[in-house]
Formats: sequence, C-alpha cells, structure tokens
Amino acid sequence: MTNQIINDLTIQAATVNGSGSQTANLILTRAIFHMGIPVAPKNVFPSNIEGLPTWYQLRVTPEGHMARSDQVDILVAFNVATWHQDLKTVRPGGVVVHEEAFSTADARADVTYYAVPFSKLAKTKIQNDTLRKQLANMIYVGVVAGLLGIPWEALDHAVKRQFLSKPKAVPVNLDAINVGFDYWQDNFSKQDPYRLEPMTGVVDGKVLVEGNQAAALGALMGGVTVVAWYPITPSSSLCENLIAYSDRFRVDPKTGEKRIAVVQAEDELAAVGMAIGAGWAGARAMTSTSGPGISLMAEFAGLGYYAEVPVVIFDIQRIGPSTGLPTRTSQADVGFAYTLSHGDTKHIVLLPGTVEECYEFARDAFDYADRFQTPVFVLSDLDLGMNLWMTPEFKYPEKPFDRGKVLSKADLERLAGEWARYRDIDGDGVPYRTLPGTDHPAAGYFTRGSGHDEHARYTENADAYAANMDRLARKLETARTSLPAPVVDESAGSSIGLIAFGSTHAAVVEAREALTAAKRPVDYLRVRALPLSAHVVDFVRRHEHVYVVEQNRDGQVFDLIRLELPPELVGRLRSIRHYDGQPIPADAITEPLLESEAVPA
Repeated sequence: MTNQIINDLTIQAATVNGSGSQTANLILTRAIFHMGIPVAPKNVFPSNIEGLPTWYQLRVTPEGHMARSDQVDILVAFNVATWHQDLKTVRPGGVVVHEEAFSTADARADVTYYAVPFSKLAKTKIQNDTLRKQLANMIYVGVVAGLLGIPWEALDHAVKRQFLSKPKAVPVNLDAINVGFDYWQDNFSKQDPYRLEPMTGVVDGKVLVEGNQAAALGALMGGVTVVAWYPITPSSSLCENLIAYSDRFRVDPKTGEKRIAVVQAEDELAAVGMAIGAGWAGARAMTSTSGPGISLMAEFAGLGYYAEVPVVIFDIQRIGPSTGLPTRTSQADVGFAYTLSHGDTKHIVLLPGTVEECYEFARDAFDYADRFQTPVFVLSDLDLGMNLWMTPEFKYPEKPFDRGKVLSKADLERLAGEWARYRDIDGDGVPYRTLPGTDHPAAGYFTRGSGHDEHARYTENADAYAANMDRLARKLETARTSLPAPVVDESAGSSIGLIAFGSTHAAVVEAREALTAAKRPVDYLRVRALPLSAHVVDFVRRHEHVYVVEQNRDGQVFDLIRLELPPELVGRLRSIRHYDGQPIPADAITEPLLESEAVPA
C-alpha cells in the first residue's frame, strides 16, 4: 500500500433514483462532518420520480474546498445500468466498492476492488420486507465506514440527526449500517491508501444547510406575509421550507392563527400576479420559481416595474431553454431576469454566492423592494439551492424593516393632501406612495400599467412618458449604490483579475489557490447585484486582463460588463464559460486561464 491519503478524497455513489439512497448519502455526509472534517456534497439526480440513475458526490478536503471535483477517488457502484460508465470515472489508484454480482470481466487493473454482496446481505440480514430496498443503501454506509475508519459514534450521531423527527427509524438503520460494517471487518484487509481522521478547529461554528433552506429562513426574517407559488424544480423546496418554518414561527401562540398566507396557485403566472397584488396592498410578498416560470412572469414583471409595486421573486436557476434539464444547474437566467418584460425595463437582481448570502439577500430583498418600489429578483441556482453547504451560523437581524417612502394619514394631513404618486421630490427617482386603506381622502390613486403622469392620471403625452421613464432610470441609478457591493480581493497584486458571481465563487476560491501554486496569482471581484457597481469598472481598469467566469453558454455577465465599460477597456475582458449542467469545478477555470496566459516559447 502506498503512502496514506488522509482527509483528501472524493466519494461518488452511483445508485438508482427513488431507492432511498439519498438518506444513506446524507448520513455518510453528516458522519464525516461530525468528525470535524470539511465536506462538500453534490447530488446529481434525474428529473423523474424513480428508476433512473442518480449520483452523489461527497468531496472531503482538509482545506474545506466546496467546489465539485472531476476526480473520483472512491466509487460506490450500486447501479448495474451505469456500472461500466461509472468505472471509467475513477482515477488510477482509486477504490471501487461494488455489488458482488457486477461483472469485472475486462475491468480496469489500476484500481482496488472491494466486492460486496449487498443484495444477499439485504435479503438475509434485513428482516423488514417493506424497508429492505431502502435499508440496503445503509449497508454501503457501513462498508465505507469500515473502509475509511469512520467511528461508530459519528455514524450514531448522523443517523439520529437524520431521523430527528422519526426516532423509531434510528435502530433499524443503525442495524443495517452495522451489517455493512461487520462485513468489511470480517472479509477485507485494507489494500488502499485512503483514510479519514478527526480534525479540530476547521468546521467549528459551521452548520450544513441548503441554499433554499437559507433563503426560506431569510424571507421569514425579512417579514414576508404573503407567499404565492407553483411547484417547479429546483425552487420547490424554498417554499416548502418556508411553509415548515411558518408553521413553527408564524403562528399566534394564543389563538393558533397563522400570521402568513401561503397560496399554491394554478401556475406561475397566477402566482406572481397574486404576489404583486399583495405587494400593492402593503404586504411583503414573494414568489419562487425557476426559468420556465420566469418566462411566464414577463408581463407581470413589467407591470411591477412600471406601476412601481414591490415584490420579491426568487429564481433558482436550472438548465434551459424550454424544459431543458430540470435537475441540472445553470446561471443562464441573469440577462433575462435583469431586463424581464417588453420595453425598456431593468430590474434589481441580487446574486448570492454563498448559503449565508442566500439567507441575508432573501431577508434584505424585501427592504429593497419596498425602498425602491419595484420587483426584486434573487437569483440562486440548483447547486447552491439544493445541495448542502458548510456555512457559519446565521445572524439575527439587528435593524428594523425599511418600508421606504410611505405616506401616513398624518403625513397627508401635514401636506394638506398635496402629493403626487409618481413625482420625484428628492431627486433619487423614488416617489412616495400610500397604502390602500389609509384614512385620508387624498390617499387614493390609480395604479395602471398604461401611460401615466406624476399624478397617476392616464396620459399619452410624449413628454410625460419620457419624463417618467427617465425617472425610473434615475431610480435604478440610486439603487446601484445601495445594493450589496462587490467583494474585492486584490491581495495577490496581480495584473490578472477574475470576475464571477453566484455559486461559481466556490470554484474560484479553489482555482485561485491552484493558480498561486502555479505562480500565476490572480485578483478577484465577486459581483453580488445588478445593476453593476462602479467598482466593477474600476477593477477592470486596474488589471491588464480580466476573466469573467460564469455558468452559461453566452457569457451574459461578460456582455453586461462590456456595456458598462468605456471603449478603451473593453478589450481587457476575457470570457470563461461552463455550461454542461454540472457545477463548475476549479480546473474549468485554471486550465483555460493558464492556456490563455501562457508565455510563447
């Protein structure tokens, strides 16, 4: 056996969707995390209910890298349909734990095999006929625990954590894990270098949370009172989590009355219409969807922009166009969401890059929507939204809600009723509004998506239309300096810069380490909102070459940045694009950059 490889490996479980494998995968993940070892799980699943192949990648690194890796060190092969394909993904010197019945004829000779009779063990050792199929996956957890040296205490903790609400399921699952653990101990001697050892001080204070969970909690902390939605992968779990949190935290303890309205609409069009109506009425309202739903919402988004109605719209991006690949990740809705609707329209778009920001941006989106009286889009993606990520514990909000420029009855009395709904009093493009039900005869106004003047009266006057559109543009400029600023790290002091956004951040962090090791250090700016901050232009100005990294085919943010740059800086931009539906790995950044920056021989 070669030198030991400790806490630096990638496990890939190849199973069948609907077989209960995800529970086993999560228990393995939580057990390793309980050992104090950083974990980065990625779930690749089909867009059907049951029967098609699914893969779960669990990456372990002492540094805590969170990006996907193309290198598989340990394969757990449970699916005969993908057996030969999966075998090809294992790196030379790697490990293959497989069902004993799978043929190894003409198999690779450069990996270590551990053949386990999973089916026979399940049939002879698991007495419960109903649960046998699901519990068979737990046997693999036990085998991998034996292979890597995962202590029983960590497994016990993970099972109890996984079945927190179903304690009766704990013993039977631990028994199944023990079947695999005993089989490893009785039948194998270790022939590979991989091992896990407990660590201290690396994951302290961190928890495992999905981005959609974090966004749901953020929306709750942001004061959402109306949720209208329609189920669609990969956004459904955001509203499902929000419903669960609301049942715990938004119920009057004395009366049992719910303090939030959640409506599952007949489609995405109806959902956003309900949310906009609630926003107009003064509620903090939201909807959640993915690309196809965003397409349906285009006209309503224009209404919200032009009539100036606050609403928050979550877009958990997936592969398009059309139905596309519903269970694969993407960043290809950015340009569409930014200008959603016909006519001259630009929206506020928030781009969280971490689970912590999913929480914070979801919370703050309601303040931005109220302050600027406009739809606010929060763009996450399947990778960030549906996978577990290590994150620091979230902070409780320390500031009150910002409801923006809302005139009360007292304000109207002070003004003697003289106000105009769409008049720019302060020069920031943001007018004042009243809420329905304000007890003053001057409080009312017409809300319309057709032409209107500053008094909200219908008009087709050319000057009035142009003045209104100019004011809306001025409002967006005000927002530009109020939204989350880019995160800039120029500690490398390099002439080369990277710009990225969203979940690409994890790959960039790792890529920068690799580039520094290759003596090509790079600076980094992470965009967190649209419209773009002026800091982006300044960053490009300070660097000779700037690579914009994104997970879409057309380089959408690359194009948006070019539109912001003066002509003499446009040539400094380069584009790195990854769009196969898998989360971007670090080498998808390092390889094209090093090739582009190579010094000619």
